[in-house]
Amino acid sequence: MKICNLGSGSDGNLTFIATSHTKVLLDAGLSCSEICKRLALLRVAPEEIDAILITHEHSDHIKGLDVFASKYHTKVYVHNKGADALKQKLKKADTISFMLFDDLDFCINDLKISNHCLSHDSHYCSGYSFCENLKKVSILTDLGYMDEKVLQRIYGSTLVYLEANHDEQMLMDNQSYPYQLKTRILGKKGHLSNIAAAHVIEKLAQTGTKQIMLSHLSTENNTPDLAYSTICNYLQSKGIVEGKNIKIATTSIYPSYIFNID
Repeated sequence: MKICNLGSGSDGNLTFIATSHTKVLLDAGLSCSEICKRLALLRVAPEEIDAILITHEHSDHIKGLDVFASKYHTKVYVHNKGADALKQKLKKADTISFMLFDDLDFCINDLKISNHCLSHDSHYCSGYSFCENLKKVSILTDLGYMDEKVLQRIYGSTLVYLEANHDEQMLMDNQSYPYQLKTRILGKKGHLSNIAAAHVIEKLAQTGTKQIMLSHLSTENNTPDLAYSTICNYLQSKGIVEGKNIKIATTSIYPSYIFNID
């Protein structure tokens, strides 16, 4: 399985996942033209994409969905509880083929997919695990807290893309953010902070995860260095050494690492 994040954060989210017989996108939060440019970096044509899976209906996850899915006749997978909210945000919904799923695992060709319901202030928010044979990768962004049931379901993932959205002190000190917005971000339906992510990573490191990609970092209330150092320092205090017990890196608004999970 190959996976590459092509954009992460409030400016737009896009991830490419592929097996020998399947190519999918997770979210389409960039313009159609930009999605095509970033796929070209991987030497993938837009016509090759078998499906787009949607986490939720917020604009930074669906900005290019309308144009891309209608232009290239790409199937769009969305949880049935989030389908209506998604369709209401799209101008070309009538021209798109939607594939609705529930809480049961499903397959797109040889790619097995599990949905995880995340706590976020959208109508419905999905996290996903992708499995090929015995290899599993999980992607969880846009969540106010980590539900224990969801955490247990992603155990065994070799690679996890996990939200580390903000530093709590930076957020509270940010004078350009009104109090209500700060409360929303810090709430259980908001976003995961650096230290909250560190607590999750501690458990993942103890259950076999080898690589963490810190994702959906705020450009105003976090920095890659701060997220990395905060999390590594916490893990160090628990006897978990970055680079030895688990590897940690960050995503950005630009394409990042390409992982081949054999």
